[in-house]
Amino acid sequence: MERLVIEPRPDWRAHVEHDLGFVFHTIDGKPYWDETACYRFEAEQIDEIEEATRELEQLALDLVDRVVQQGPEAYGRLRIPEAAWPAIEGSWRGQEKNLYGRFDLRYDGEAPPKLLEYNADTPTALFEAAVVQWDWLQAVKPEADQFNSIHERLIEAWKNFDILRERVYFSAVKDHAEDNGTIEYLRDTATQAGIDSARIAVEEIGWDGKQFLDLENRRIGVLFKLYPWEWLLGEAFGPHLLKGVVRVVEPPWKMILSNKAALALLWELAPGHPNLLPASLEQPNEIEGTVVRKPIYSREGANLQVLEGGRVVTETPGGYGAEGFVYQQYVELPSFGGNYPVVGSWVVASQPAGMGLREDTTPITRDTSRFVPHFFE
Repeated sequence: MERLVIEPRPDWRAHVEHDLGFVFHTIDGKPYWDETACYRFEAEQIDEIEEATRELEQLALDLVDRVVQQGPEAYGRLRIPEAAWPAIEGSWRGQEKNLYGRFDLRYDGEAPPKLLEYNADTPTALFEAAVVQWDWLQAVKPEADQFNSIHERLIEAWKNFDILRERVYFSAVKDHAEDNGTIEYLRDTATQAGIDSARIAVEEIGWDGKQFLDLENRRIGVLFKLYPWEWLLGEAFGPHLLKGVVRVVEPPWKMILSNKAALALLWELAPGHPNLLPASLEQPNEIEGTVVRKPIYSREGANLQVLEGGRVVTETPGGYGAEGFVYQQYVELPSFGGNYPVVGSWVVASQPAGMGLREDTTPITRDTSRFVPHFFE
């Protein structure tokens, strides 16, 4: 694994925006999509990441089953509201399918991949991983390969949802370029699978007392939401989503995996696993060395604390933490010339599907961290 400095395509901005529809390639005047560098892997390293992803997804599914079997105590540790428990159990025992997720891994090409967190409910950076970096590969490294079957797997996954007779509504908040770009891409993969679809903002979803409606008072039977389950449950119509009047993707059982308390439960399920880091919901007396404290519910690296001997040495701002925290052994990301990459390894229908890399000039990945393409030989 190495980071290569390369010359970007001279027309890359116009190309990705006009030819690919990638409109959020720049954030605050600085490139989010970065072609000045790329990461080269060996085929054996890609195999290692793929196998670790497969193993972690199986552990995650085992954890869901364990929590459903254990019931109230486990739900309480995950800070999941009691009103959601029946929907979680019903969706899991009813074998409701899930679409996708992203494991964020610490990987340097030598030590085994380590799970930092699992974005199981509303992962983004999908379009750039599936389409934009593949387009880059064809133009810049056509002789090489890339860990990337995301697009094809998404189309196939939609076909297996058994919803070809339903219209699927794709929903995100208004005026959020990245979320809406992700929604449009997912909607395109559904269309290619033969599914009828429509767009509706979360703010526009209606409820008439019996069913969910769009702006033209048509019934919403299937809803894909790029909006966290814990936020949905806080909306006025949120409790109605738990009654089964609409099929939601991702399914309610993803609530077990979409909060960081799951990191501690995974460690309890498989202590010492080579792809996991020690984690606990208690004060981290039993975790050796430096510890990172993460809010159980948080986004984009907000409200993290790095603790050494109980003393805060690094902290990020934000408004999360009301539900509590999880403590995880801290491992600094590998540095490649002062750049710290995180491997985002994707699963589609619970199968490894590809990866994308985000890097920053600090060891904490944020919403402004750059997306850098990869290839392997």
